[in-house]
Amino acid sequence: MTAANGAVYLLDVYDMLLGNHPERELDAARRGTGDDMNATRQLHDLGQSLWLDNITRALITSGTLRRYIKEYAVTGLTSNPTIFDQAIKSSVSYDEAIRKKAAEGKSGEALFFELALEDLTQAADLFRPIHDATGGVDGWVSLEVSPLLADDTAGTVKAAVRLHARAQRPNLFIKIPGTRAGNLAIEEAIFAGVPINVTLLFSSAQYIASAEAYMRGIERRIAAGLDPKVASVASIFVSRWDVAVKDRISDGFRNRLGIAIAMRAYKAYRDLLASRHWLELAAAGARPQRLLWASTGTKDPSASDVLYIEALAAPDTINTIPEKTLLAFAQHGRANDVLPPDGGHAEAVLAKIAGDGIDDEALAAALQREGTEAFDKSWSDLMSRIASKSGALAGADLT
Repeated sequence: MTAANGAVYLLDVYDMLLGNHPERELDAARRGTGDDMNATRQLHDLGQSLWLDNITRALITSGTLRRYIKEYAVTGLTSNPTIFDQAIKSSVSYDEAIRKKAAEGKSGEALFFELALEDLTQAADLFRPIHDATGGVDGWVSLEVSPLLADDTAGTVKAAVRLHARAQRPNLFIKIPGTRAGNLAIEEAIFAGVPINVTLLFSSAQYIASAEAYMRGIERRIAAGLDPKVASVASIFVSRWDVAVKDRISDGFRNRLGIAIAMRAYKAYRDLLASRHWLELAAAGARPQRLLWASTGTKDPSASDVLYIEALAAPDTINTIPEKTLLAFAQHGRANDVLPPDGGHAEAVLAKIAGDGIDDEALAAALQREGTEAFDKSWSDLMSRIASKSGALAGADLT
């Protein structure tokens, strides 16, 4: 099943599961009658998946995530340390679980991963019908290994294998950064059969390096007589480019750098899928590593709040969207244009930006370093948050 066919089919499956009438609703959406599913269904009709870039315990227990699946065609979910830190900081939903686990002697990373797996396994179960209906193309959730392992290949692989086994869910990705050490871990984890979401990619070169690591893992599985169907996605971060150059770029190219970088990456993705190397792996039963757009919330208040969603519509890709952006896109977004597989005007834009003195290769490396450092800080904040809450809740009666 192709991603495009799978996208339409999974919507029909979910309507059926939830007791709706897919023919009538799809017809209404395609006629543009004002149904707020119109924009999200447009993306699914062209083969792009919408995943939610958020997770909280209340999102699941309140039924909100189920509603997003039903009303906005959300077919997956991603998480990271910053998201979990904010969730625990701004809610009492985790207090009872933290108190109980701390009383059992758990703390730090061990306590956090128990909390995270409780949330993500519930989310994975909500998406499981989509995962099954699309043959594993869609319906995924993602959990990141400790950012402190970024330079520890062996430790990353060990953590990835352990976390995936603990979850006991086929539709759980383990997130590993696409750094030099991370790519070595990606190859080993794929060879071990662990589905991987490659994170913190900022350029075509970084994407190609992670894709090659993925393919090496698949090649080793084929050589060993193992099933080559191990899923992976590669996450290109978009909006951070525009934040990084906002004070250095001419007004006519403001908020265009991230999109141009994404367009270049999309060309690299389409070229790779058409390459002899990949086609040989596909013939042996391997599945494509799908390209995912991350960091797609608009940071510039003067720009459209759905800028990156509308600009990055493309078949066989994923857009993981902050909750606020998802709601805005469902309300007033449009998927009018589709990314050209040849990169379109990306190189012309990048050439003009280079004329402003911006070296995109150097900036990509800097953004990846900064992203790794930011996740380290979020992890430290998260561990401090858990320790503080554990102490404050000790002996408390929360019933």
